[in-house]
Amino acid sequence: MKNVTRMMFLAVAVVVAGFGSAAMAVDIETVPVGNVGNSADSTGYGAVDYAYNIGKYEVTAGQYRDFLNAVGKTTADTYGLYNSSMDSSSYGCQITWNSVSGVYDFSGAPSGTAADWANRPVNYVSFWDACRFANWLGNGQGSGGTETGAYTMTSGGMSGNTITRNAGATWVVTSEDEWYKAAYYSGSGGTYYDYPTSSDSVPGRDMTEGTNPGNNANYYDSGFLIGSPYYRTEAGEFELSDSPYGTFDQGGNVWEWNEALIDGSSRGLRGGSFYPIGYYLYASYRGSGYPAIEDNFIGFRVSEVPEPATMAVLILGGIGILRRRKCVRG
Repeated sequence: MKNVTRMMFLAVAVVVAGFGSAAMAVDIETVPVGNVGNSADSTGYGAVDYAYNIGKYEVTAGQYRDFLNAVGKTTADTYGLYNSSMDSSSYGCQITWNSVSGVYDFSGAPSGTAADWANRPVNYVSFWDACRFANWLGNGQGSGGTETGAYTMTSGGMSGNTITRNAGATWVVTSEDEWYKAAYYSGSGGTYYDYPTSSDSVPGRDMTEGTNPGNNANYYDSGFLIGSPYYRTEAGEFELSDSPYGTFDQGGNVWEWNEALIDGSSRGLRGGSFYPIGYYLYASYRGSGYPAIEDNFIGFRVSEVPEPATMAVLILGGIGILRRRKCVRG
């Protein structure tokens, strides 16, 4: 992985790093997003008035498998956390329900080892699945509940598509502004890049990434970048093509759910995918889908936001300034 060097005021470094200090079985690696109070860009998105951490990578199949093994044996059928297309579809992330061993694993994968699948993004997940995953993270993982926490998953709220982030939430599905800022904001001067690879030029698809910085992503362009059986690249494959804050794959691989409620019936999708529905990596494209949809080109990313008490410390501490610096291959 590349070595990313960052600068920030000490107050923010200490507080932001402490958002999620408790040890967790599923390790969600995050990067801090500062520059508090930045303005939105011309599309009206990207303004965030608090510091937060965002997943460095999309939630992977391995992380979601561990989630299923923690809670899915009793609730997968109840809440639809597992979609059999994960295993049966040629485009699936190959999470298998292994009835013999009684666990979710990758034993049904068409080729390769478990490691070949675990580090690629999960797909066939709905927005509601993503909310429940975030609840589980915020409730300490393990036997932590999926129905309360960041989101209160009432059936009426789901059918009415009225579920929103609760006060005091910690782990969440990224809001549209959180997602957009991490992907496109340059970190200074109120300027935004057109693509989530710290570039205003259309990304290429060069997996060798011979130049630094890179500008590449996994999207469909007259054919798949990588074909059967994987289709999706491993998290962080384009190690020189990170966003200004150090996230990877916010362009391509899988579309990512965000919290935005669009036209009363849909939830936001950003970033494009590997699939020939179009790549749409650029900042001005805003996608959406019905929250119950589970498809091969949709995944998600999570954020960690400060609790109210932490928020006050951040504000009093003067907030920090994160600036992207030159990256070198590590």
